[in-house]
Amino acid sequence: MTEIILALAADYGVPLLFCVTLLSCLALPVPSSLLMLASGGFAAAGDLSLPAVAAAAFCGAIIGDNAGYWIARGLGDKLSNWLAARPKRNALRQKSEHFMAKWGGSSVFFSCWLVAPLGPYVNYVSGLSRFSWPRFALWGAAGEVVWVGLYVGLGYVFADNLTQISDLLGNISGFLAAIVVAIGLGVWLIQSSKARERQNAPAAKA
Repeated sequence: MTEIILALAADYGVPLLFCVTLLSCLALPVPSSLLMLASGGFAAAGDLSLPAVAAAAFCGAIIGDNAGYWIARGLGDKLSNWLAARPKRNALRQKSEHFMAKWGGSSVFFSCWLVAPLGPYVNYVSGLSRFSWPRFALWGAAGEVVWVGLYVGLGYVFADNLTQISDLLGNISGFLAAIVVAIGLGVWLIQSSKARERQNAPAAKA
């Protein structure tokens, strides 16, 4: 797979990077992070322009994020039912809901790079819940600056070790996503338990 991505990055460069980052923000299974690393590596070798690579990745991500938000906001129950009918996507959607409940607007920022597997679903959940679009757009733009800067920058600096860097970042991202979701679920369970105790207290006194 890595060899294929490297060949595609060399042949199609900036336009491909734009398209792939856009599609990844819509939850399509494309290797956006690896392609950003590869593009950063080619920029280091002088085969691609570093500003063009960064701009393409950033613009693709921004358009993808906002497209996901407005698709969800426009489709509403149709998208919600479609996600509910697919167990894996529905599980990610539920994790994203818990994540947003815990972190609020900043969840959009963190989902872009710190817990990237949840990112597209945070976009959808934001649209479904009619989260303020200006806040969503600002938090998302800040998060994509970090995401693009991190992956393109690492590709540029560690051009000779792209596979190792990609594997390391993928493992860290998945690990952090699991930790954050576990914490969010724990907080939600504690709050739910306290709410039930408060509801039962008057009945017990009566």
